[in-house]
Amino acid sequence: MLTDRVNTLSESITIAITTLAQELKAQGKNILSFSAGEPDFDTPQVIKDAAVSAINSGFTKYTAVDGIPDLKAAIALKLKRDNGLEYKPNQIIASNGAKHSLYNLFAATIQAGDEVIIPAPYWVTYPELVQYCGGSVIEIMTDDASGFKITPEQLKNAITPHTKMVILTSPSNPTGAVYSHDELVALGKVLEGTSIIVASDEMYEKLIYDGEFASAAAVSDDMFQRTVTINGLSKSVAMTGWRFGYMAAANTELIQATKKLQSQSTSNINSITQKAAIAGLNGAADADIEAMRIAFKARRDEAVKLFNEIDGLSVLSPAGAFYLFVNIKAVSNDSMEFCKGLLEDQGVAVVPGVGFGSEGYFRFSFATDIESIREGIKRIAAFVASSRHP
Repeated sequence: MLTDRVNTLSESITIAITTLAQELKAQGKNILSFSAGEPDFDTPQVIKDAAVSAINSGFTKYTAVDGIPDLKAAIALKLKRDNGLEYKPNQIIASNGAKHSLYNLFAATIQAGDEVIIPAPYWVTYPELVQYCGGSVIEIMTDDASGFKITPEQLKNAITPHTKMVILTSPSNPTGAVYSHDELVALGKVLEGTSIIVASDEMYEKLIYDGEFASAAAVSDDMFQRTVTINGLSKSVAMTGWRFGYMAAANTELIQATKKLQSQSTSNINSITQKAAIAGLNGAADADIEAMRIAFKARRDEAVKLFNEIDGLSVLSPAGAFYLFVNIKAVSNDSMEFCKGLLEDQGVAVVPGVGFGSEGYFRFSFATDIESIREGIKRIAAFVASSRHP
């Protein structure tokens, strides 16, 4: 009854672990969950006020498929102000979250025979969507030693005549790795003379703790022409449930193709969200964003210190996002078994690294209060100790 295409999809492992944790919690068990990729902060009041104003003014009708003019102007201004990128309205489209933007991009560009280069560890959705669209995934493995970043040589060696796209994520989910301007320049040089698309997922752009953020499209004219920038407000402005993402590209034909696809699937995104997003893009919530960033940095520093005190575990300090990718290779070679045991024995939910394409790790989200982080790591230490010395 079902298509072969849909049967290629797997359930998101992050959602699966979160669901299991919620089920155990409903049974009365004391569960601490560090599995969800969602800020624990509320959406800033200025954004909520903009949404309420939109509702009260009756802004509840259909809009243009790709977003109202004011929203697209706010996106363009943000990209120019923060990233040094100049896009016209017909080079921008707003979608139902960055995941929707990625789906539209892949559906419009990838077909059978195409190869997509994805550095691992990766966000779980990338390979699933590529395969759903008929493409093949070419993984480039990274680890602690490389800071979870690919090198120009690795990229060059992965390219074939069938390469259609390379996905770059900075800051990274799940590792928090951030590519510097010079690193992006070096990767861009490898791509010169090709027609390879760069999909640059910059969702965690505002959550940088060390160094500065660099947008892939901004490092050279060649990269600007080939890069599709994907971003949104879910993580940096705590708007996960609002479902707002956007895509910008110099290639107007590509943007118009995604608009055509969106017109036959979801049409415009929520009209209320569009008005709210303008307040998140135009700087009105900058003080809230900075407060969140400072809190996340303090949590990161504490969590990294505590994890590296546990015999058998190690973790790099991430430069961005709100995740730690903890190395458990000295304790277990089966991250799924480790995480299930941790959840059942200690009531701590984390996501196994195998789901991100990298065995021997787990992802720990520090998007929660500091006391829960301390207690959670204490329980993890107890579990590791019992695993190593039963």
